Amino acid sequence: MLFEAPLQQFEPSPIDSSSSECCYQQPSVQHLAEAFNRHFKQHQTQLIPGATEPFYQAAKSPDEAAIIFSSHDYFSSALHEIAHWCIAGVERRQIDDYGYWYEPDGRSPEQQIAFFKVEVKPQALEWAFSLAAGIPFRLSIDNLDGGAKASKQADAFRDDVYRQLGRYFLEGFPPRALSMIQLLCKLYRQQHPIHQPHIDSCLL
Repeated sequence: MLFEAPLQQFEPSPIDSSSSECCYQQPSVQHLAEAFNRHFKQHQTQLIPGATEPFYQAAKSPDEAAIIFSSHDYFSSALHEIAHWCIAGVERRQIDDYGYWYEPDGRSPEQQIAFFKVEVKPQALEWAFSLAAGIPFRLSIDNLDGGAKASKQADAFRDDVYRQLGRYFLEGFPPRALSMIQLLCKLYRQQHPIHQPHIDSCLL
């Protein structure tokens, strides 16, 4: 049965309107990177858009910052990569790309199931980030050559992501993800809260 969560709202923290992190009218990956790098400075992590492929580069020494590379100027890519960073624990953040593997399009059904399992929580967070930024959320299936079976798996994956999003609304978001939502609400929603969306708002 599809998880049904009551409509609950997330209330952002009070914001100083004189802050340099103030409202932008339209989402811009460059503005997002500047705001992210200020907001999470204490975590010694920087967001750098414009890469050919997304990649997390772990810091090589205590004096260096870790770098989240997102693809090109794609705003959603930046949100997706930040979501992975918000999920990763301390040990994972010491390893390039958090120690995960990447299989190209044309995965076997078993490989695709493993991919979906790893992606449920990050994509649920990306959905919440998209709500806070005021942009549509598109599910990342990331297997263009999988055929009809992959399409059916995608429907089940969307349900899993939606259920996880519902759990976050009910039980709370991870600390860095919560801080990210607060930042995005400040930048793009004039601090208005986000609510649990309808599953049909997810694009495939």
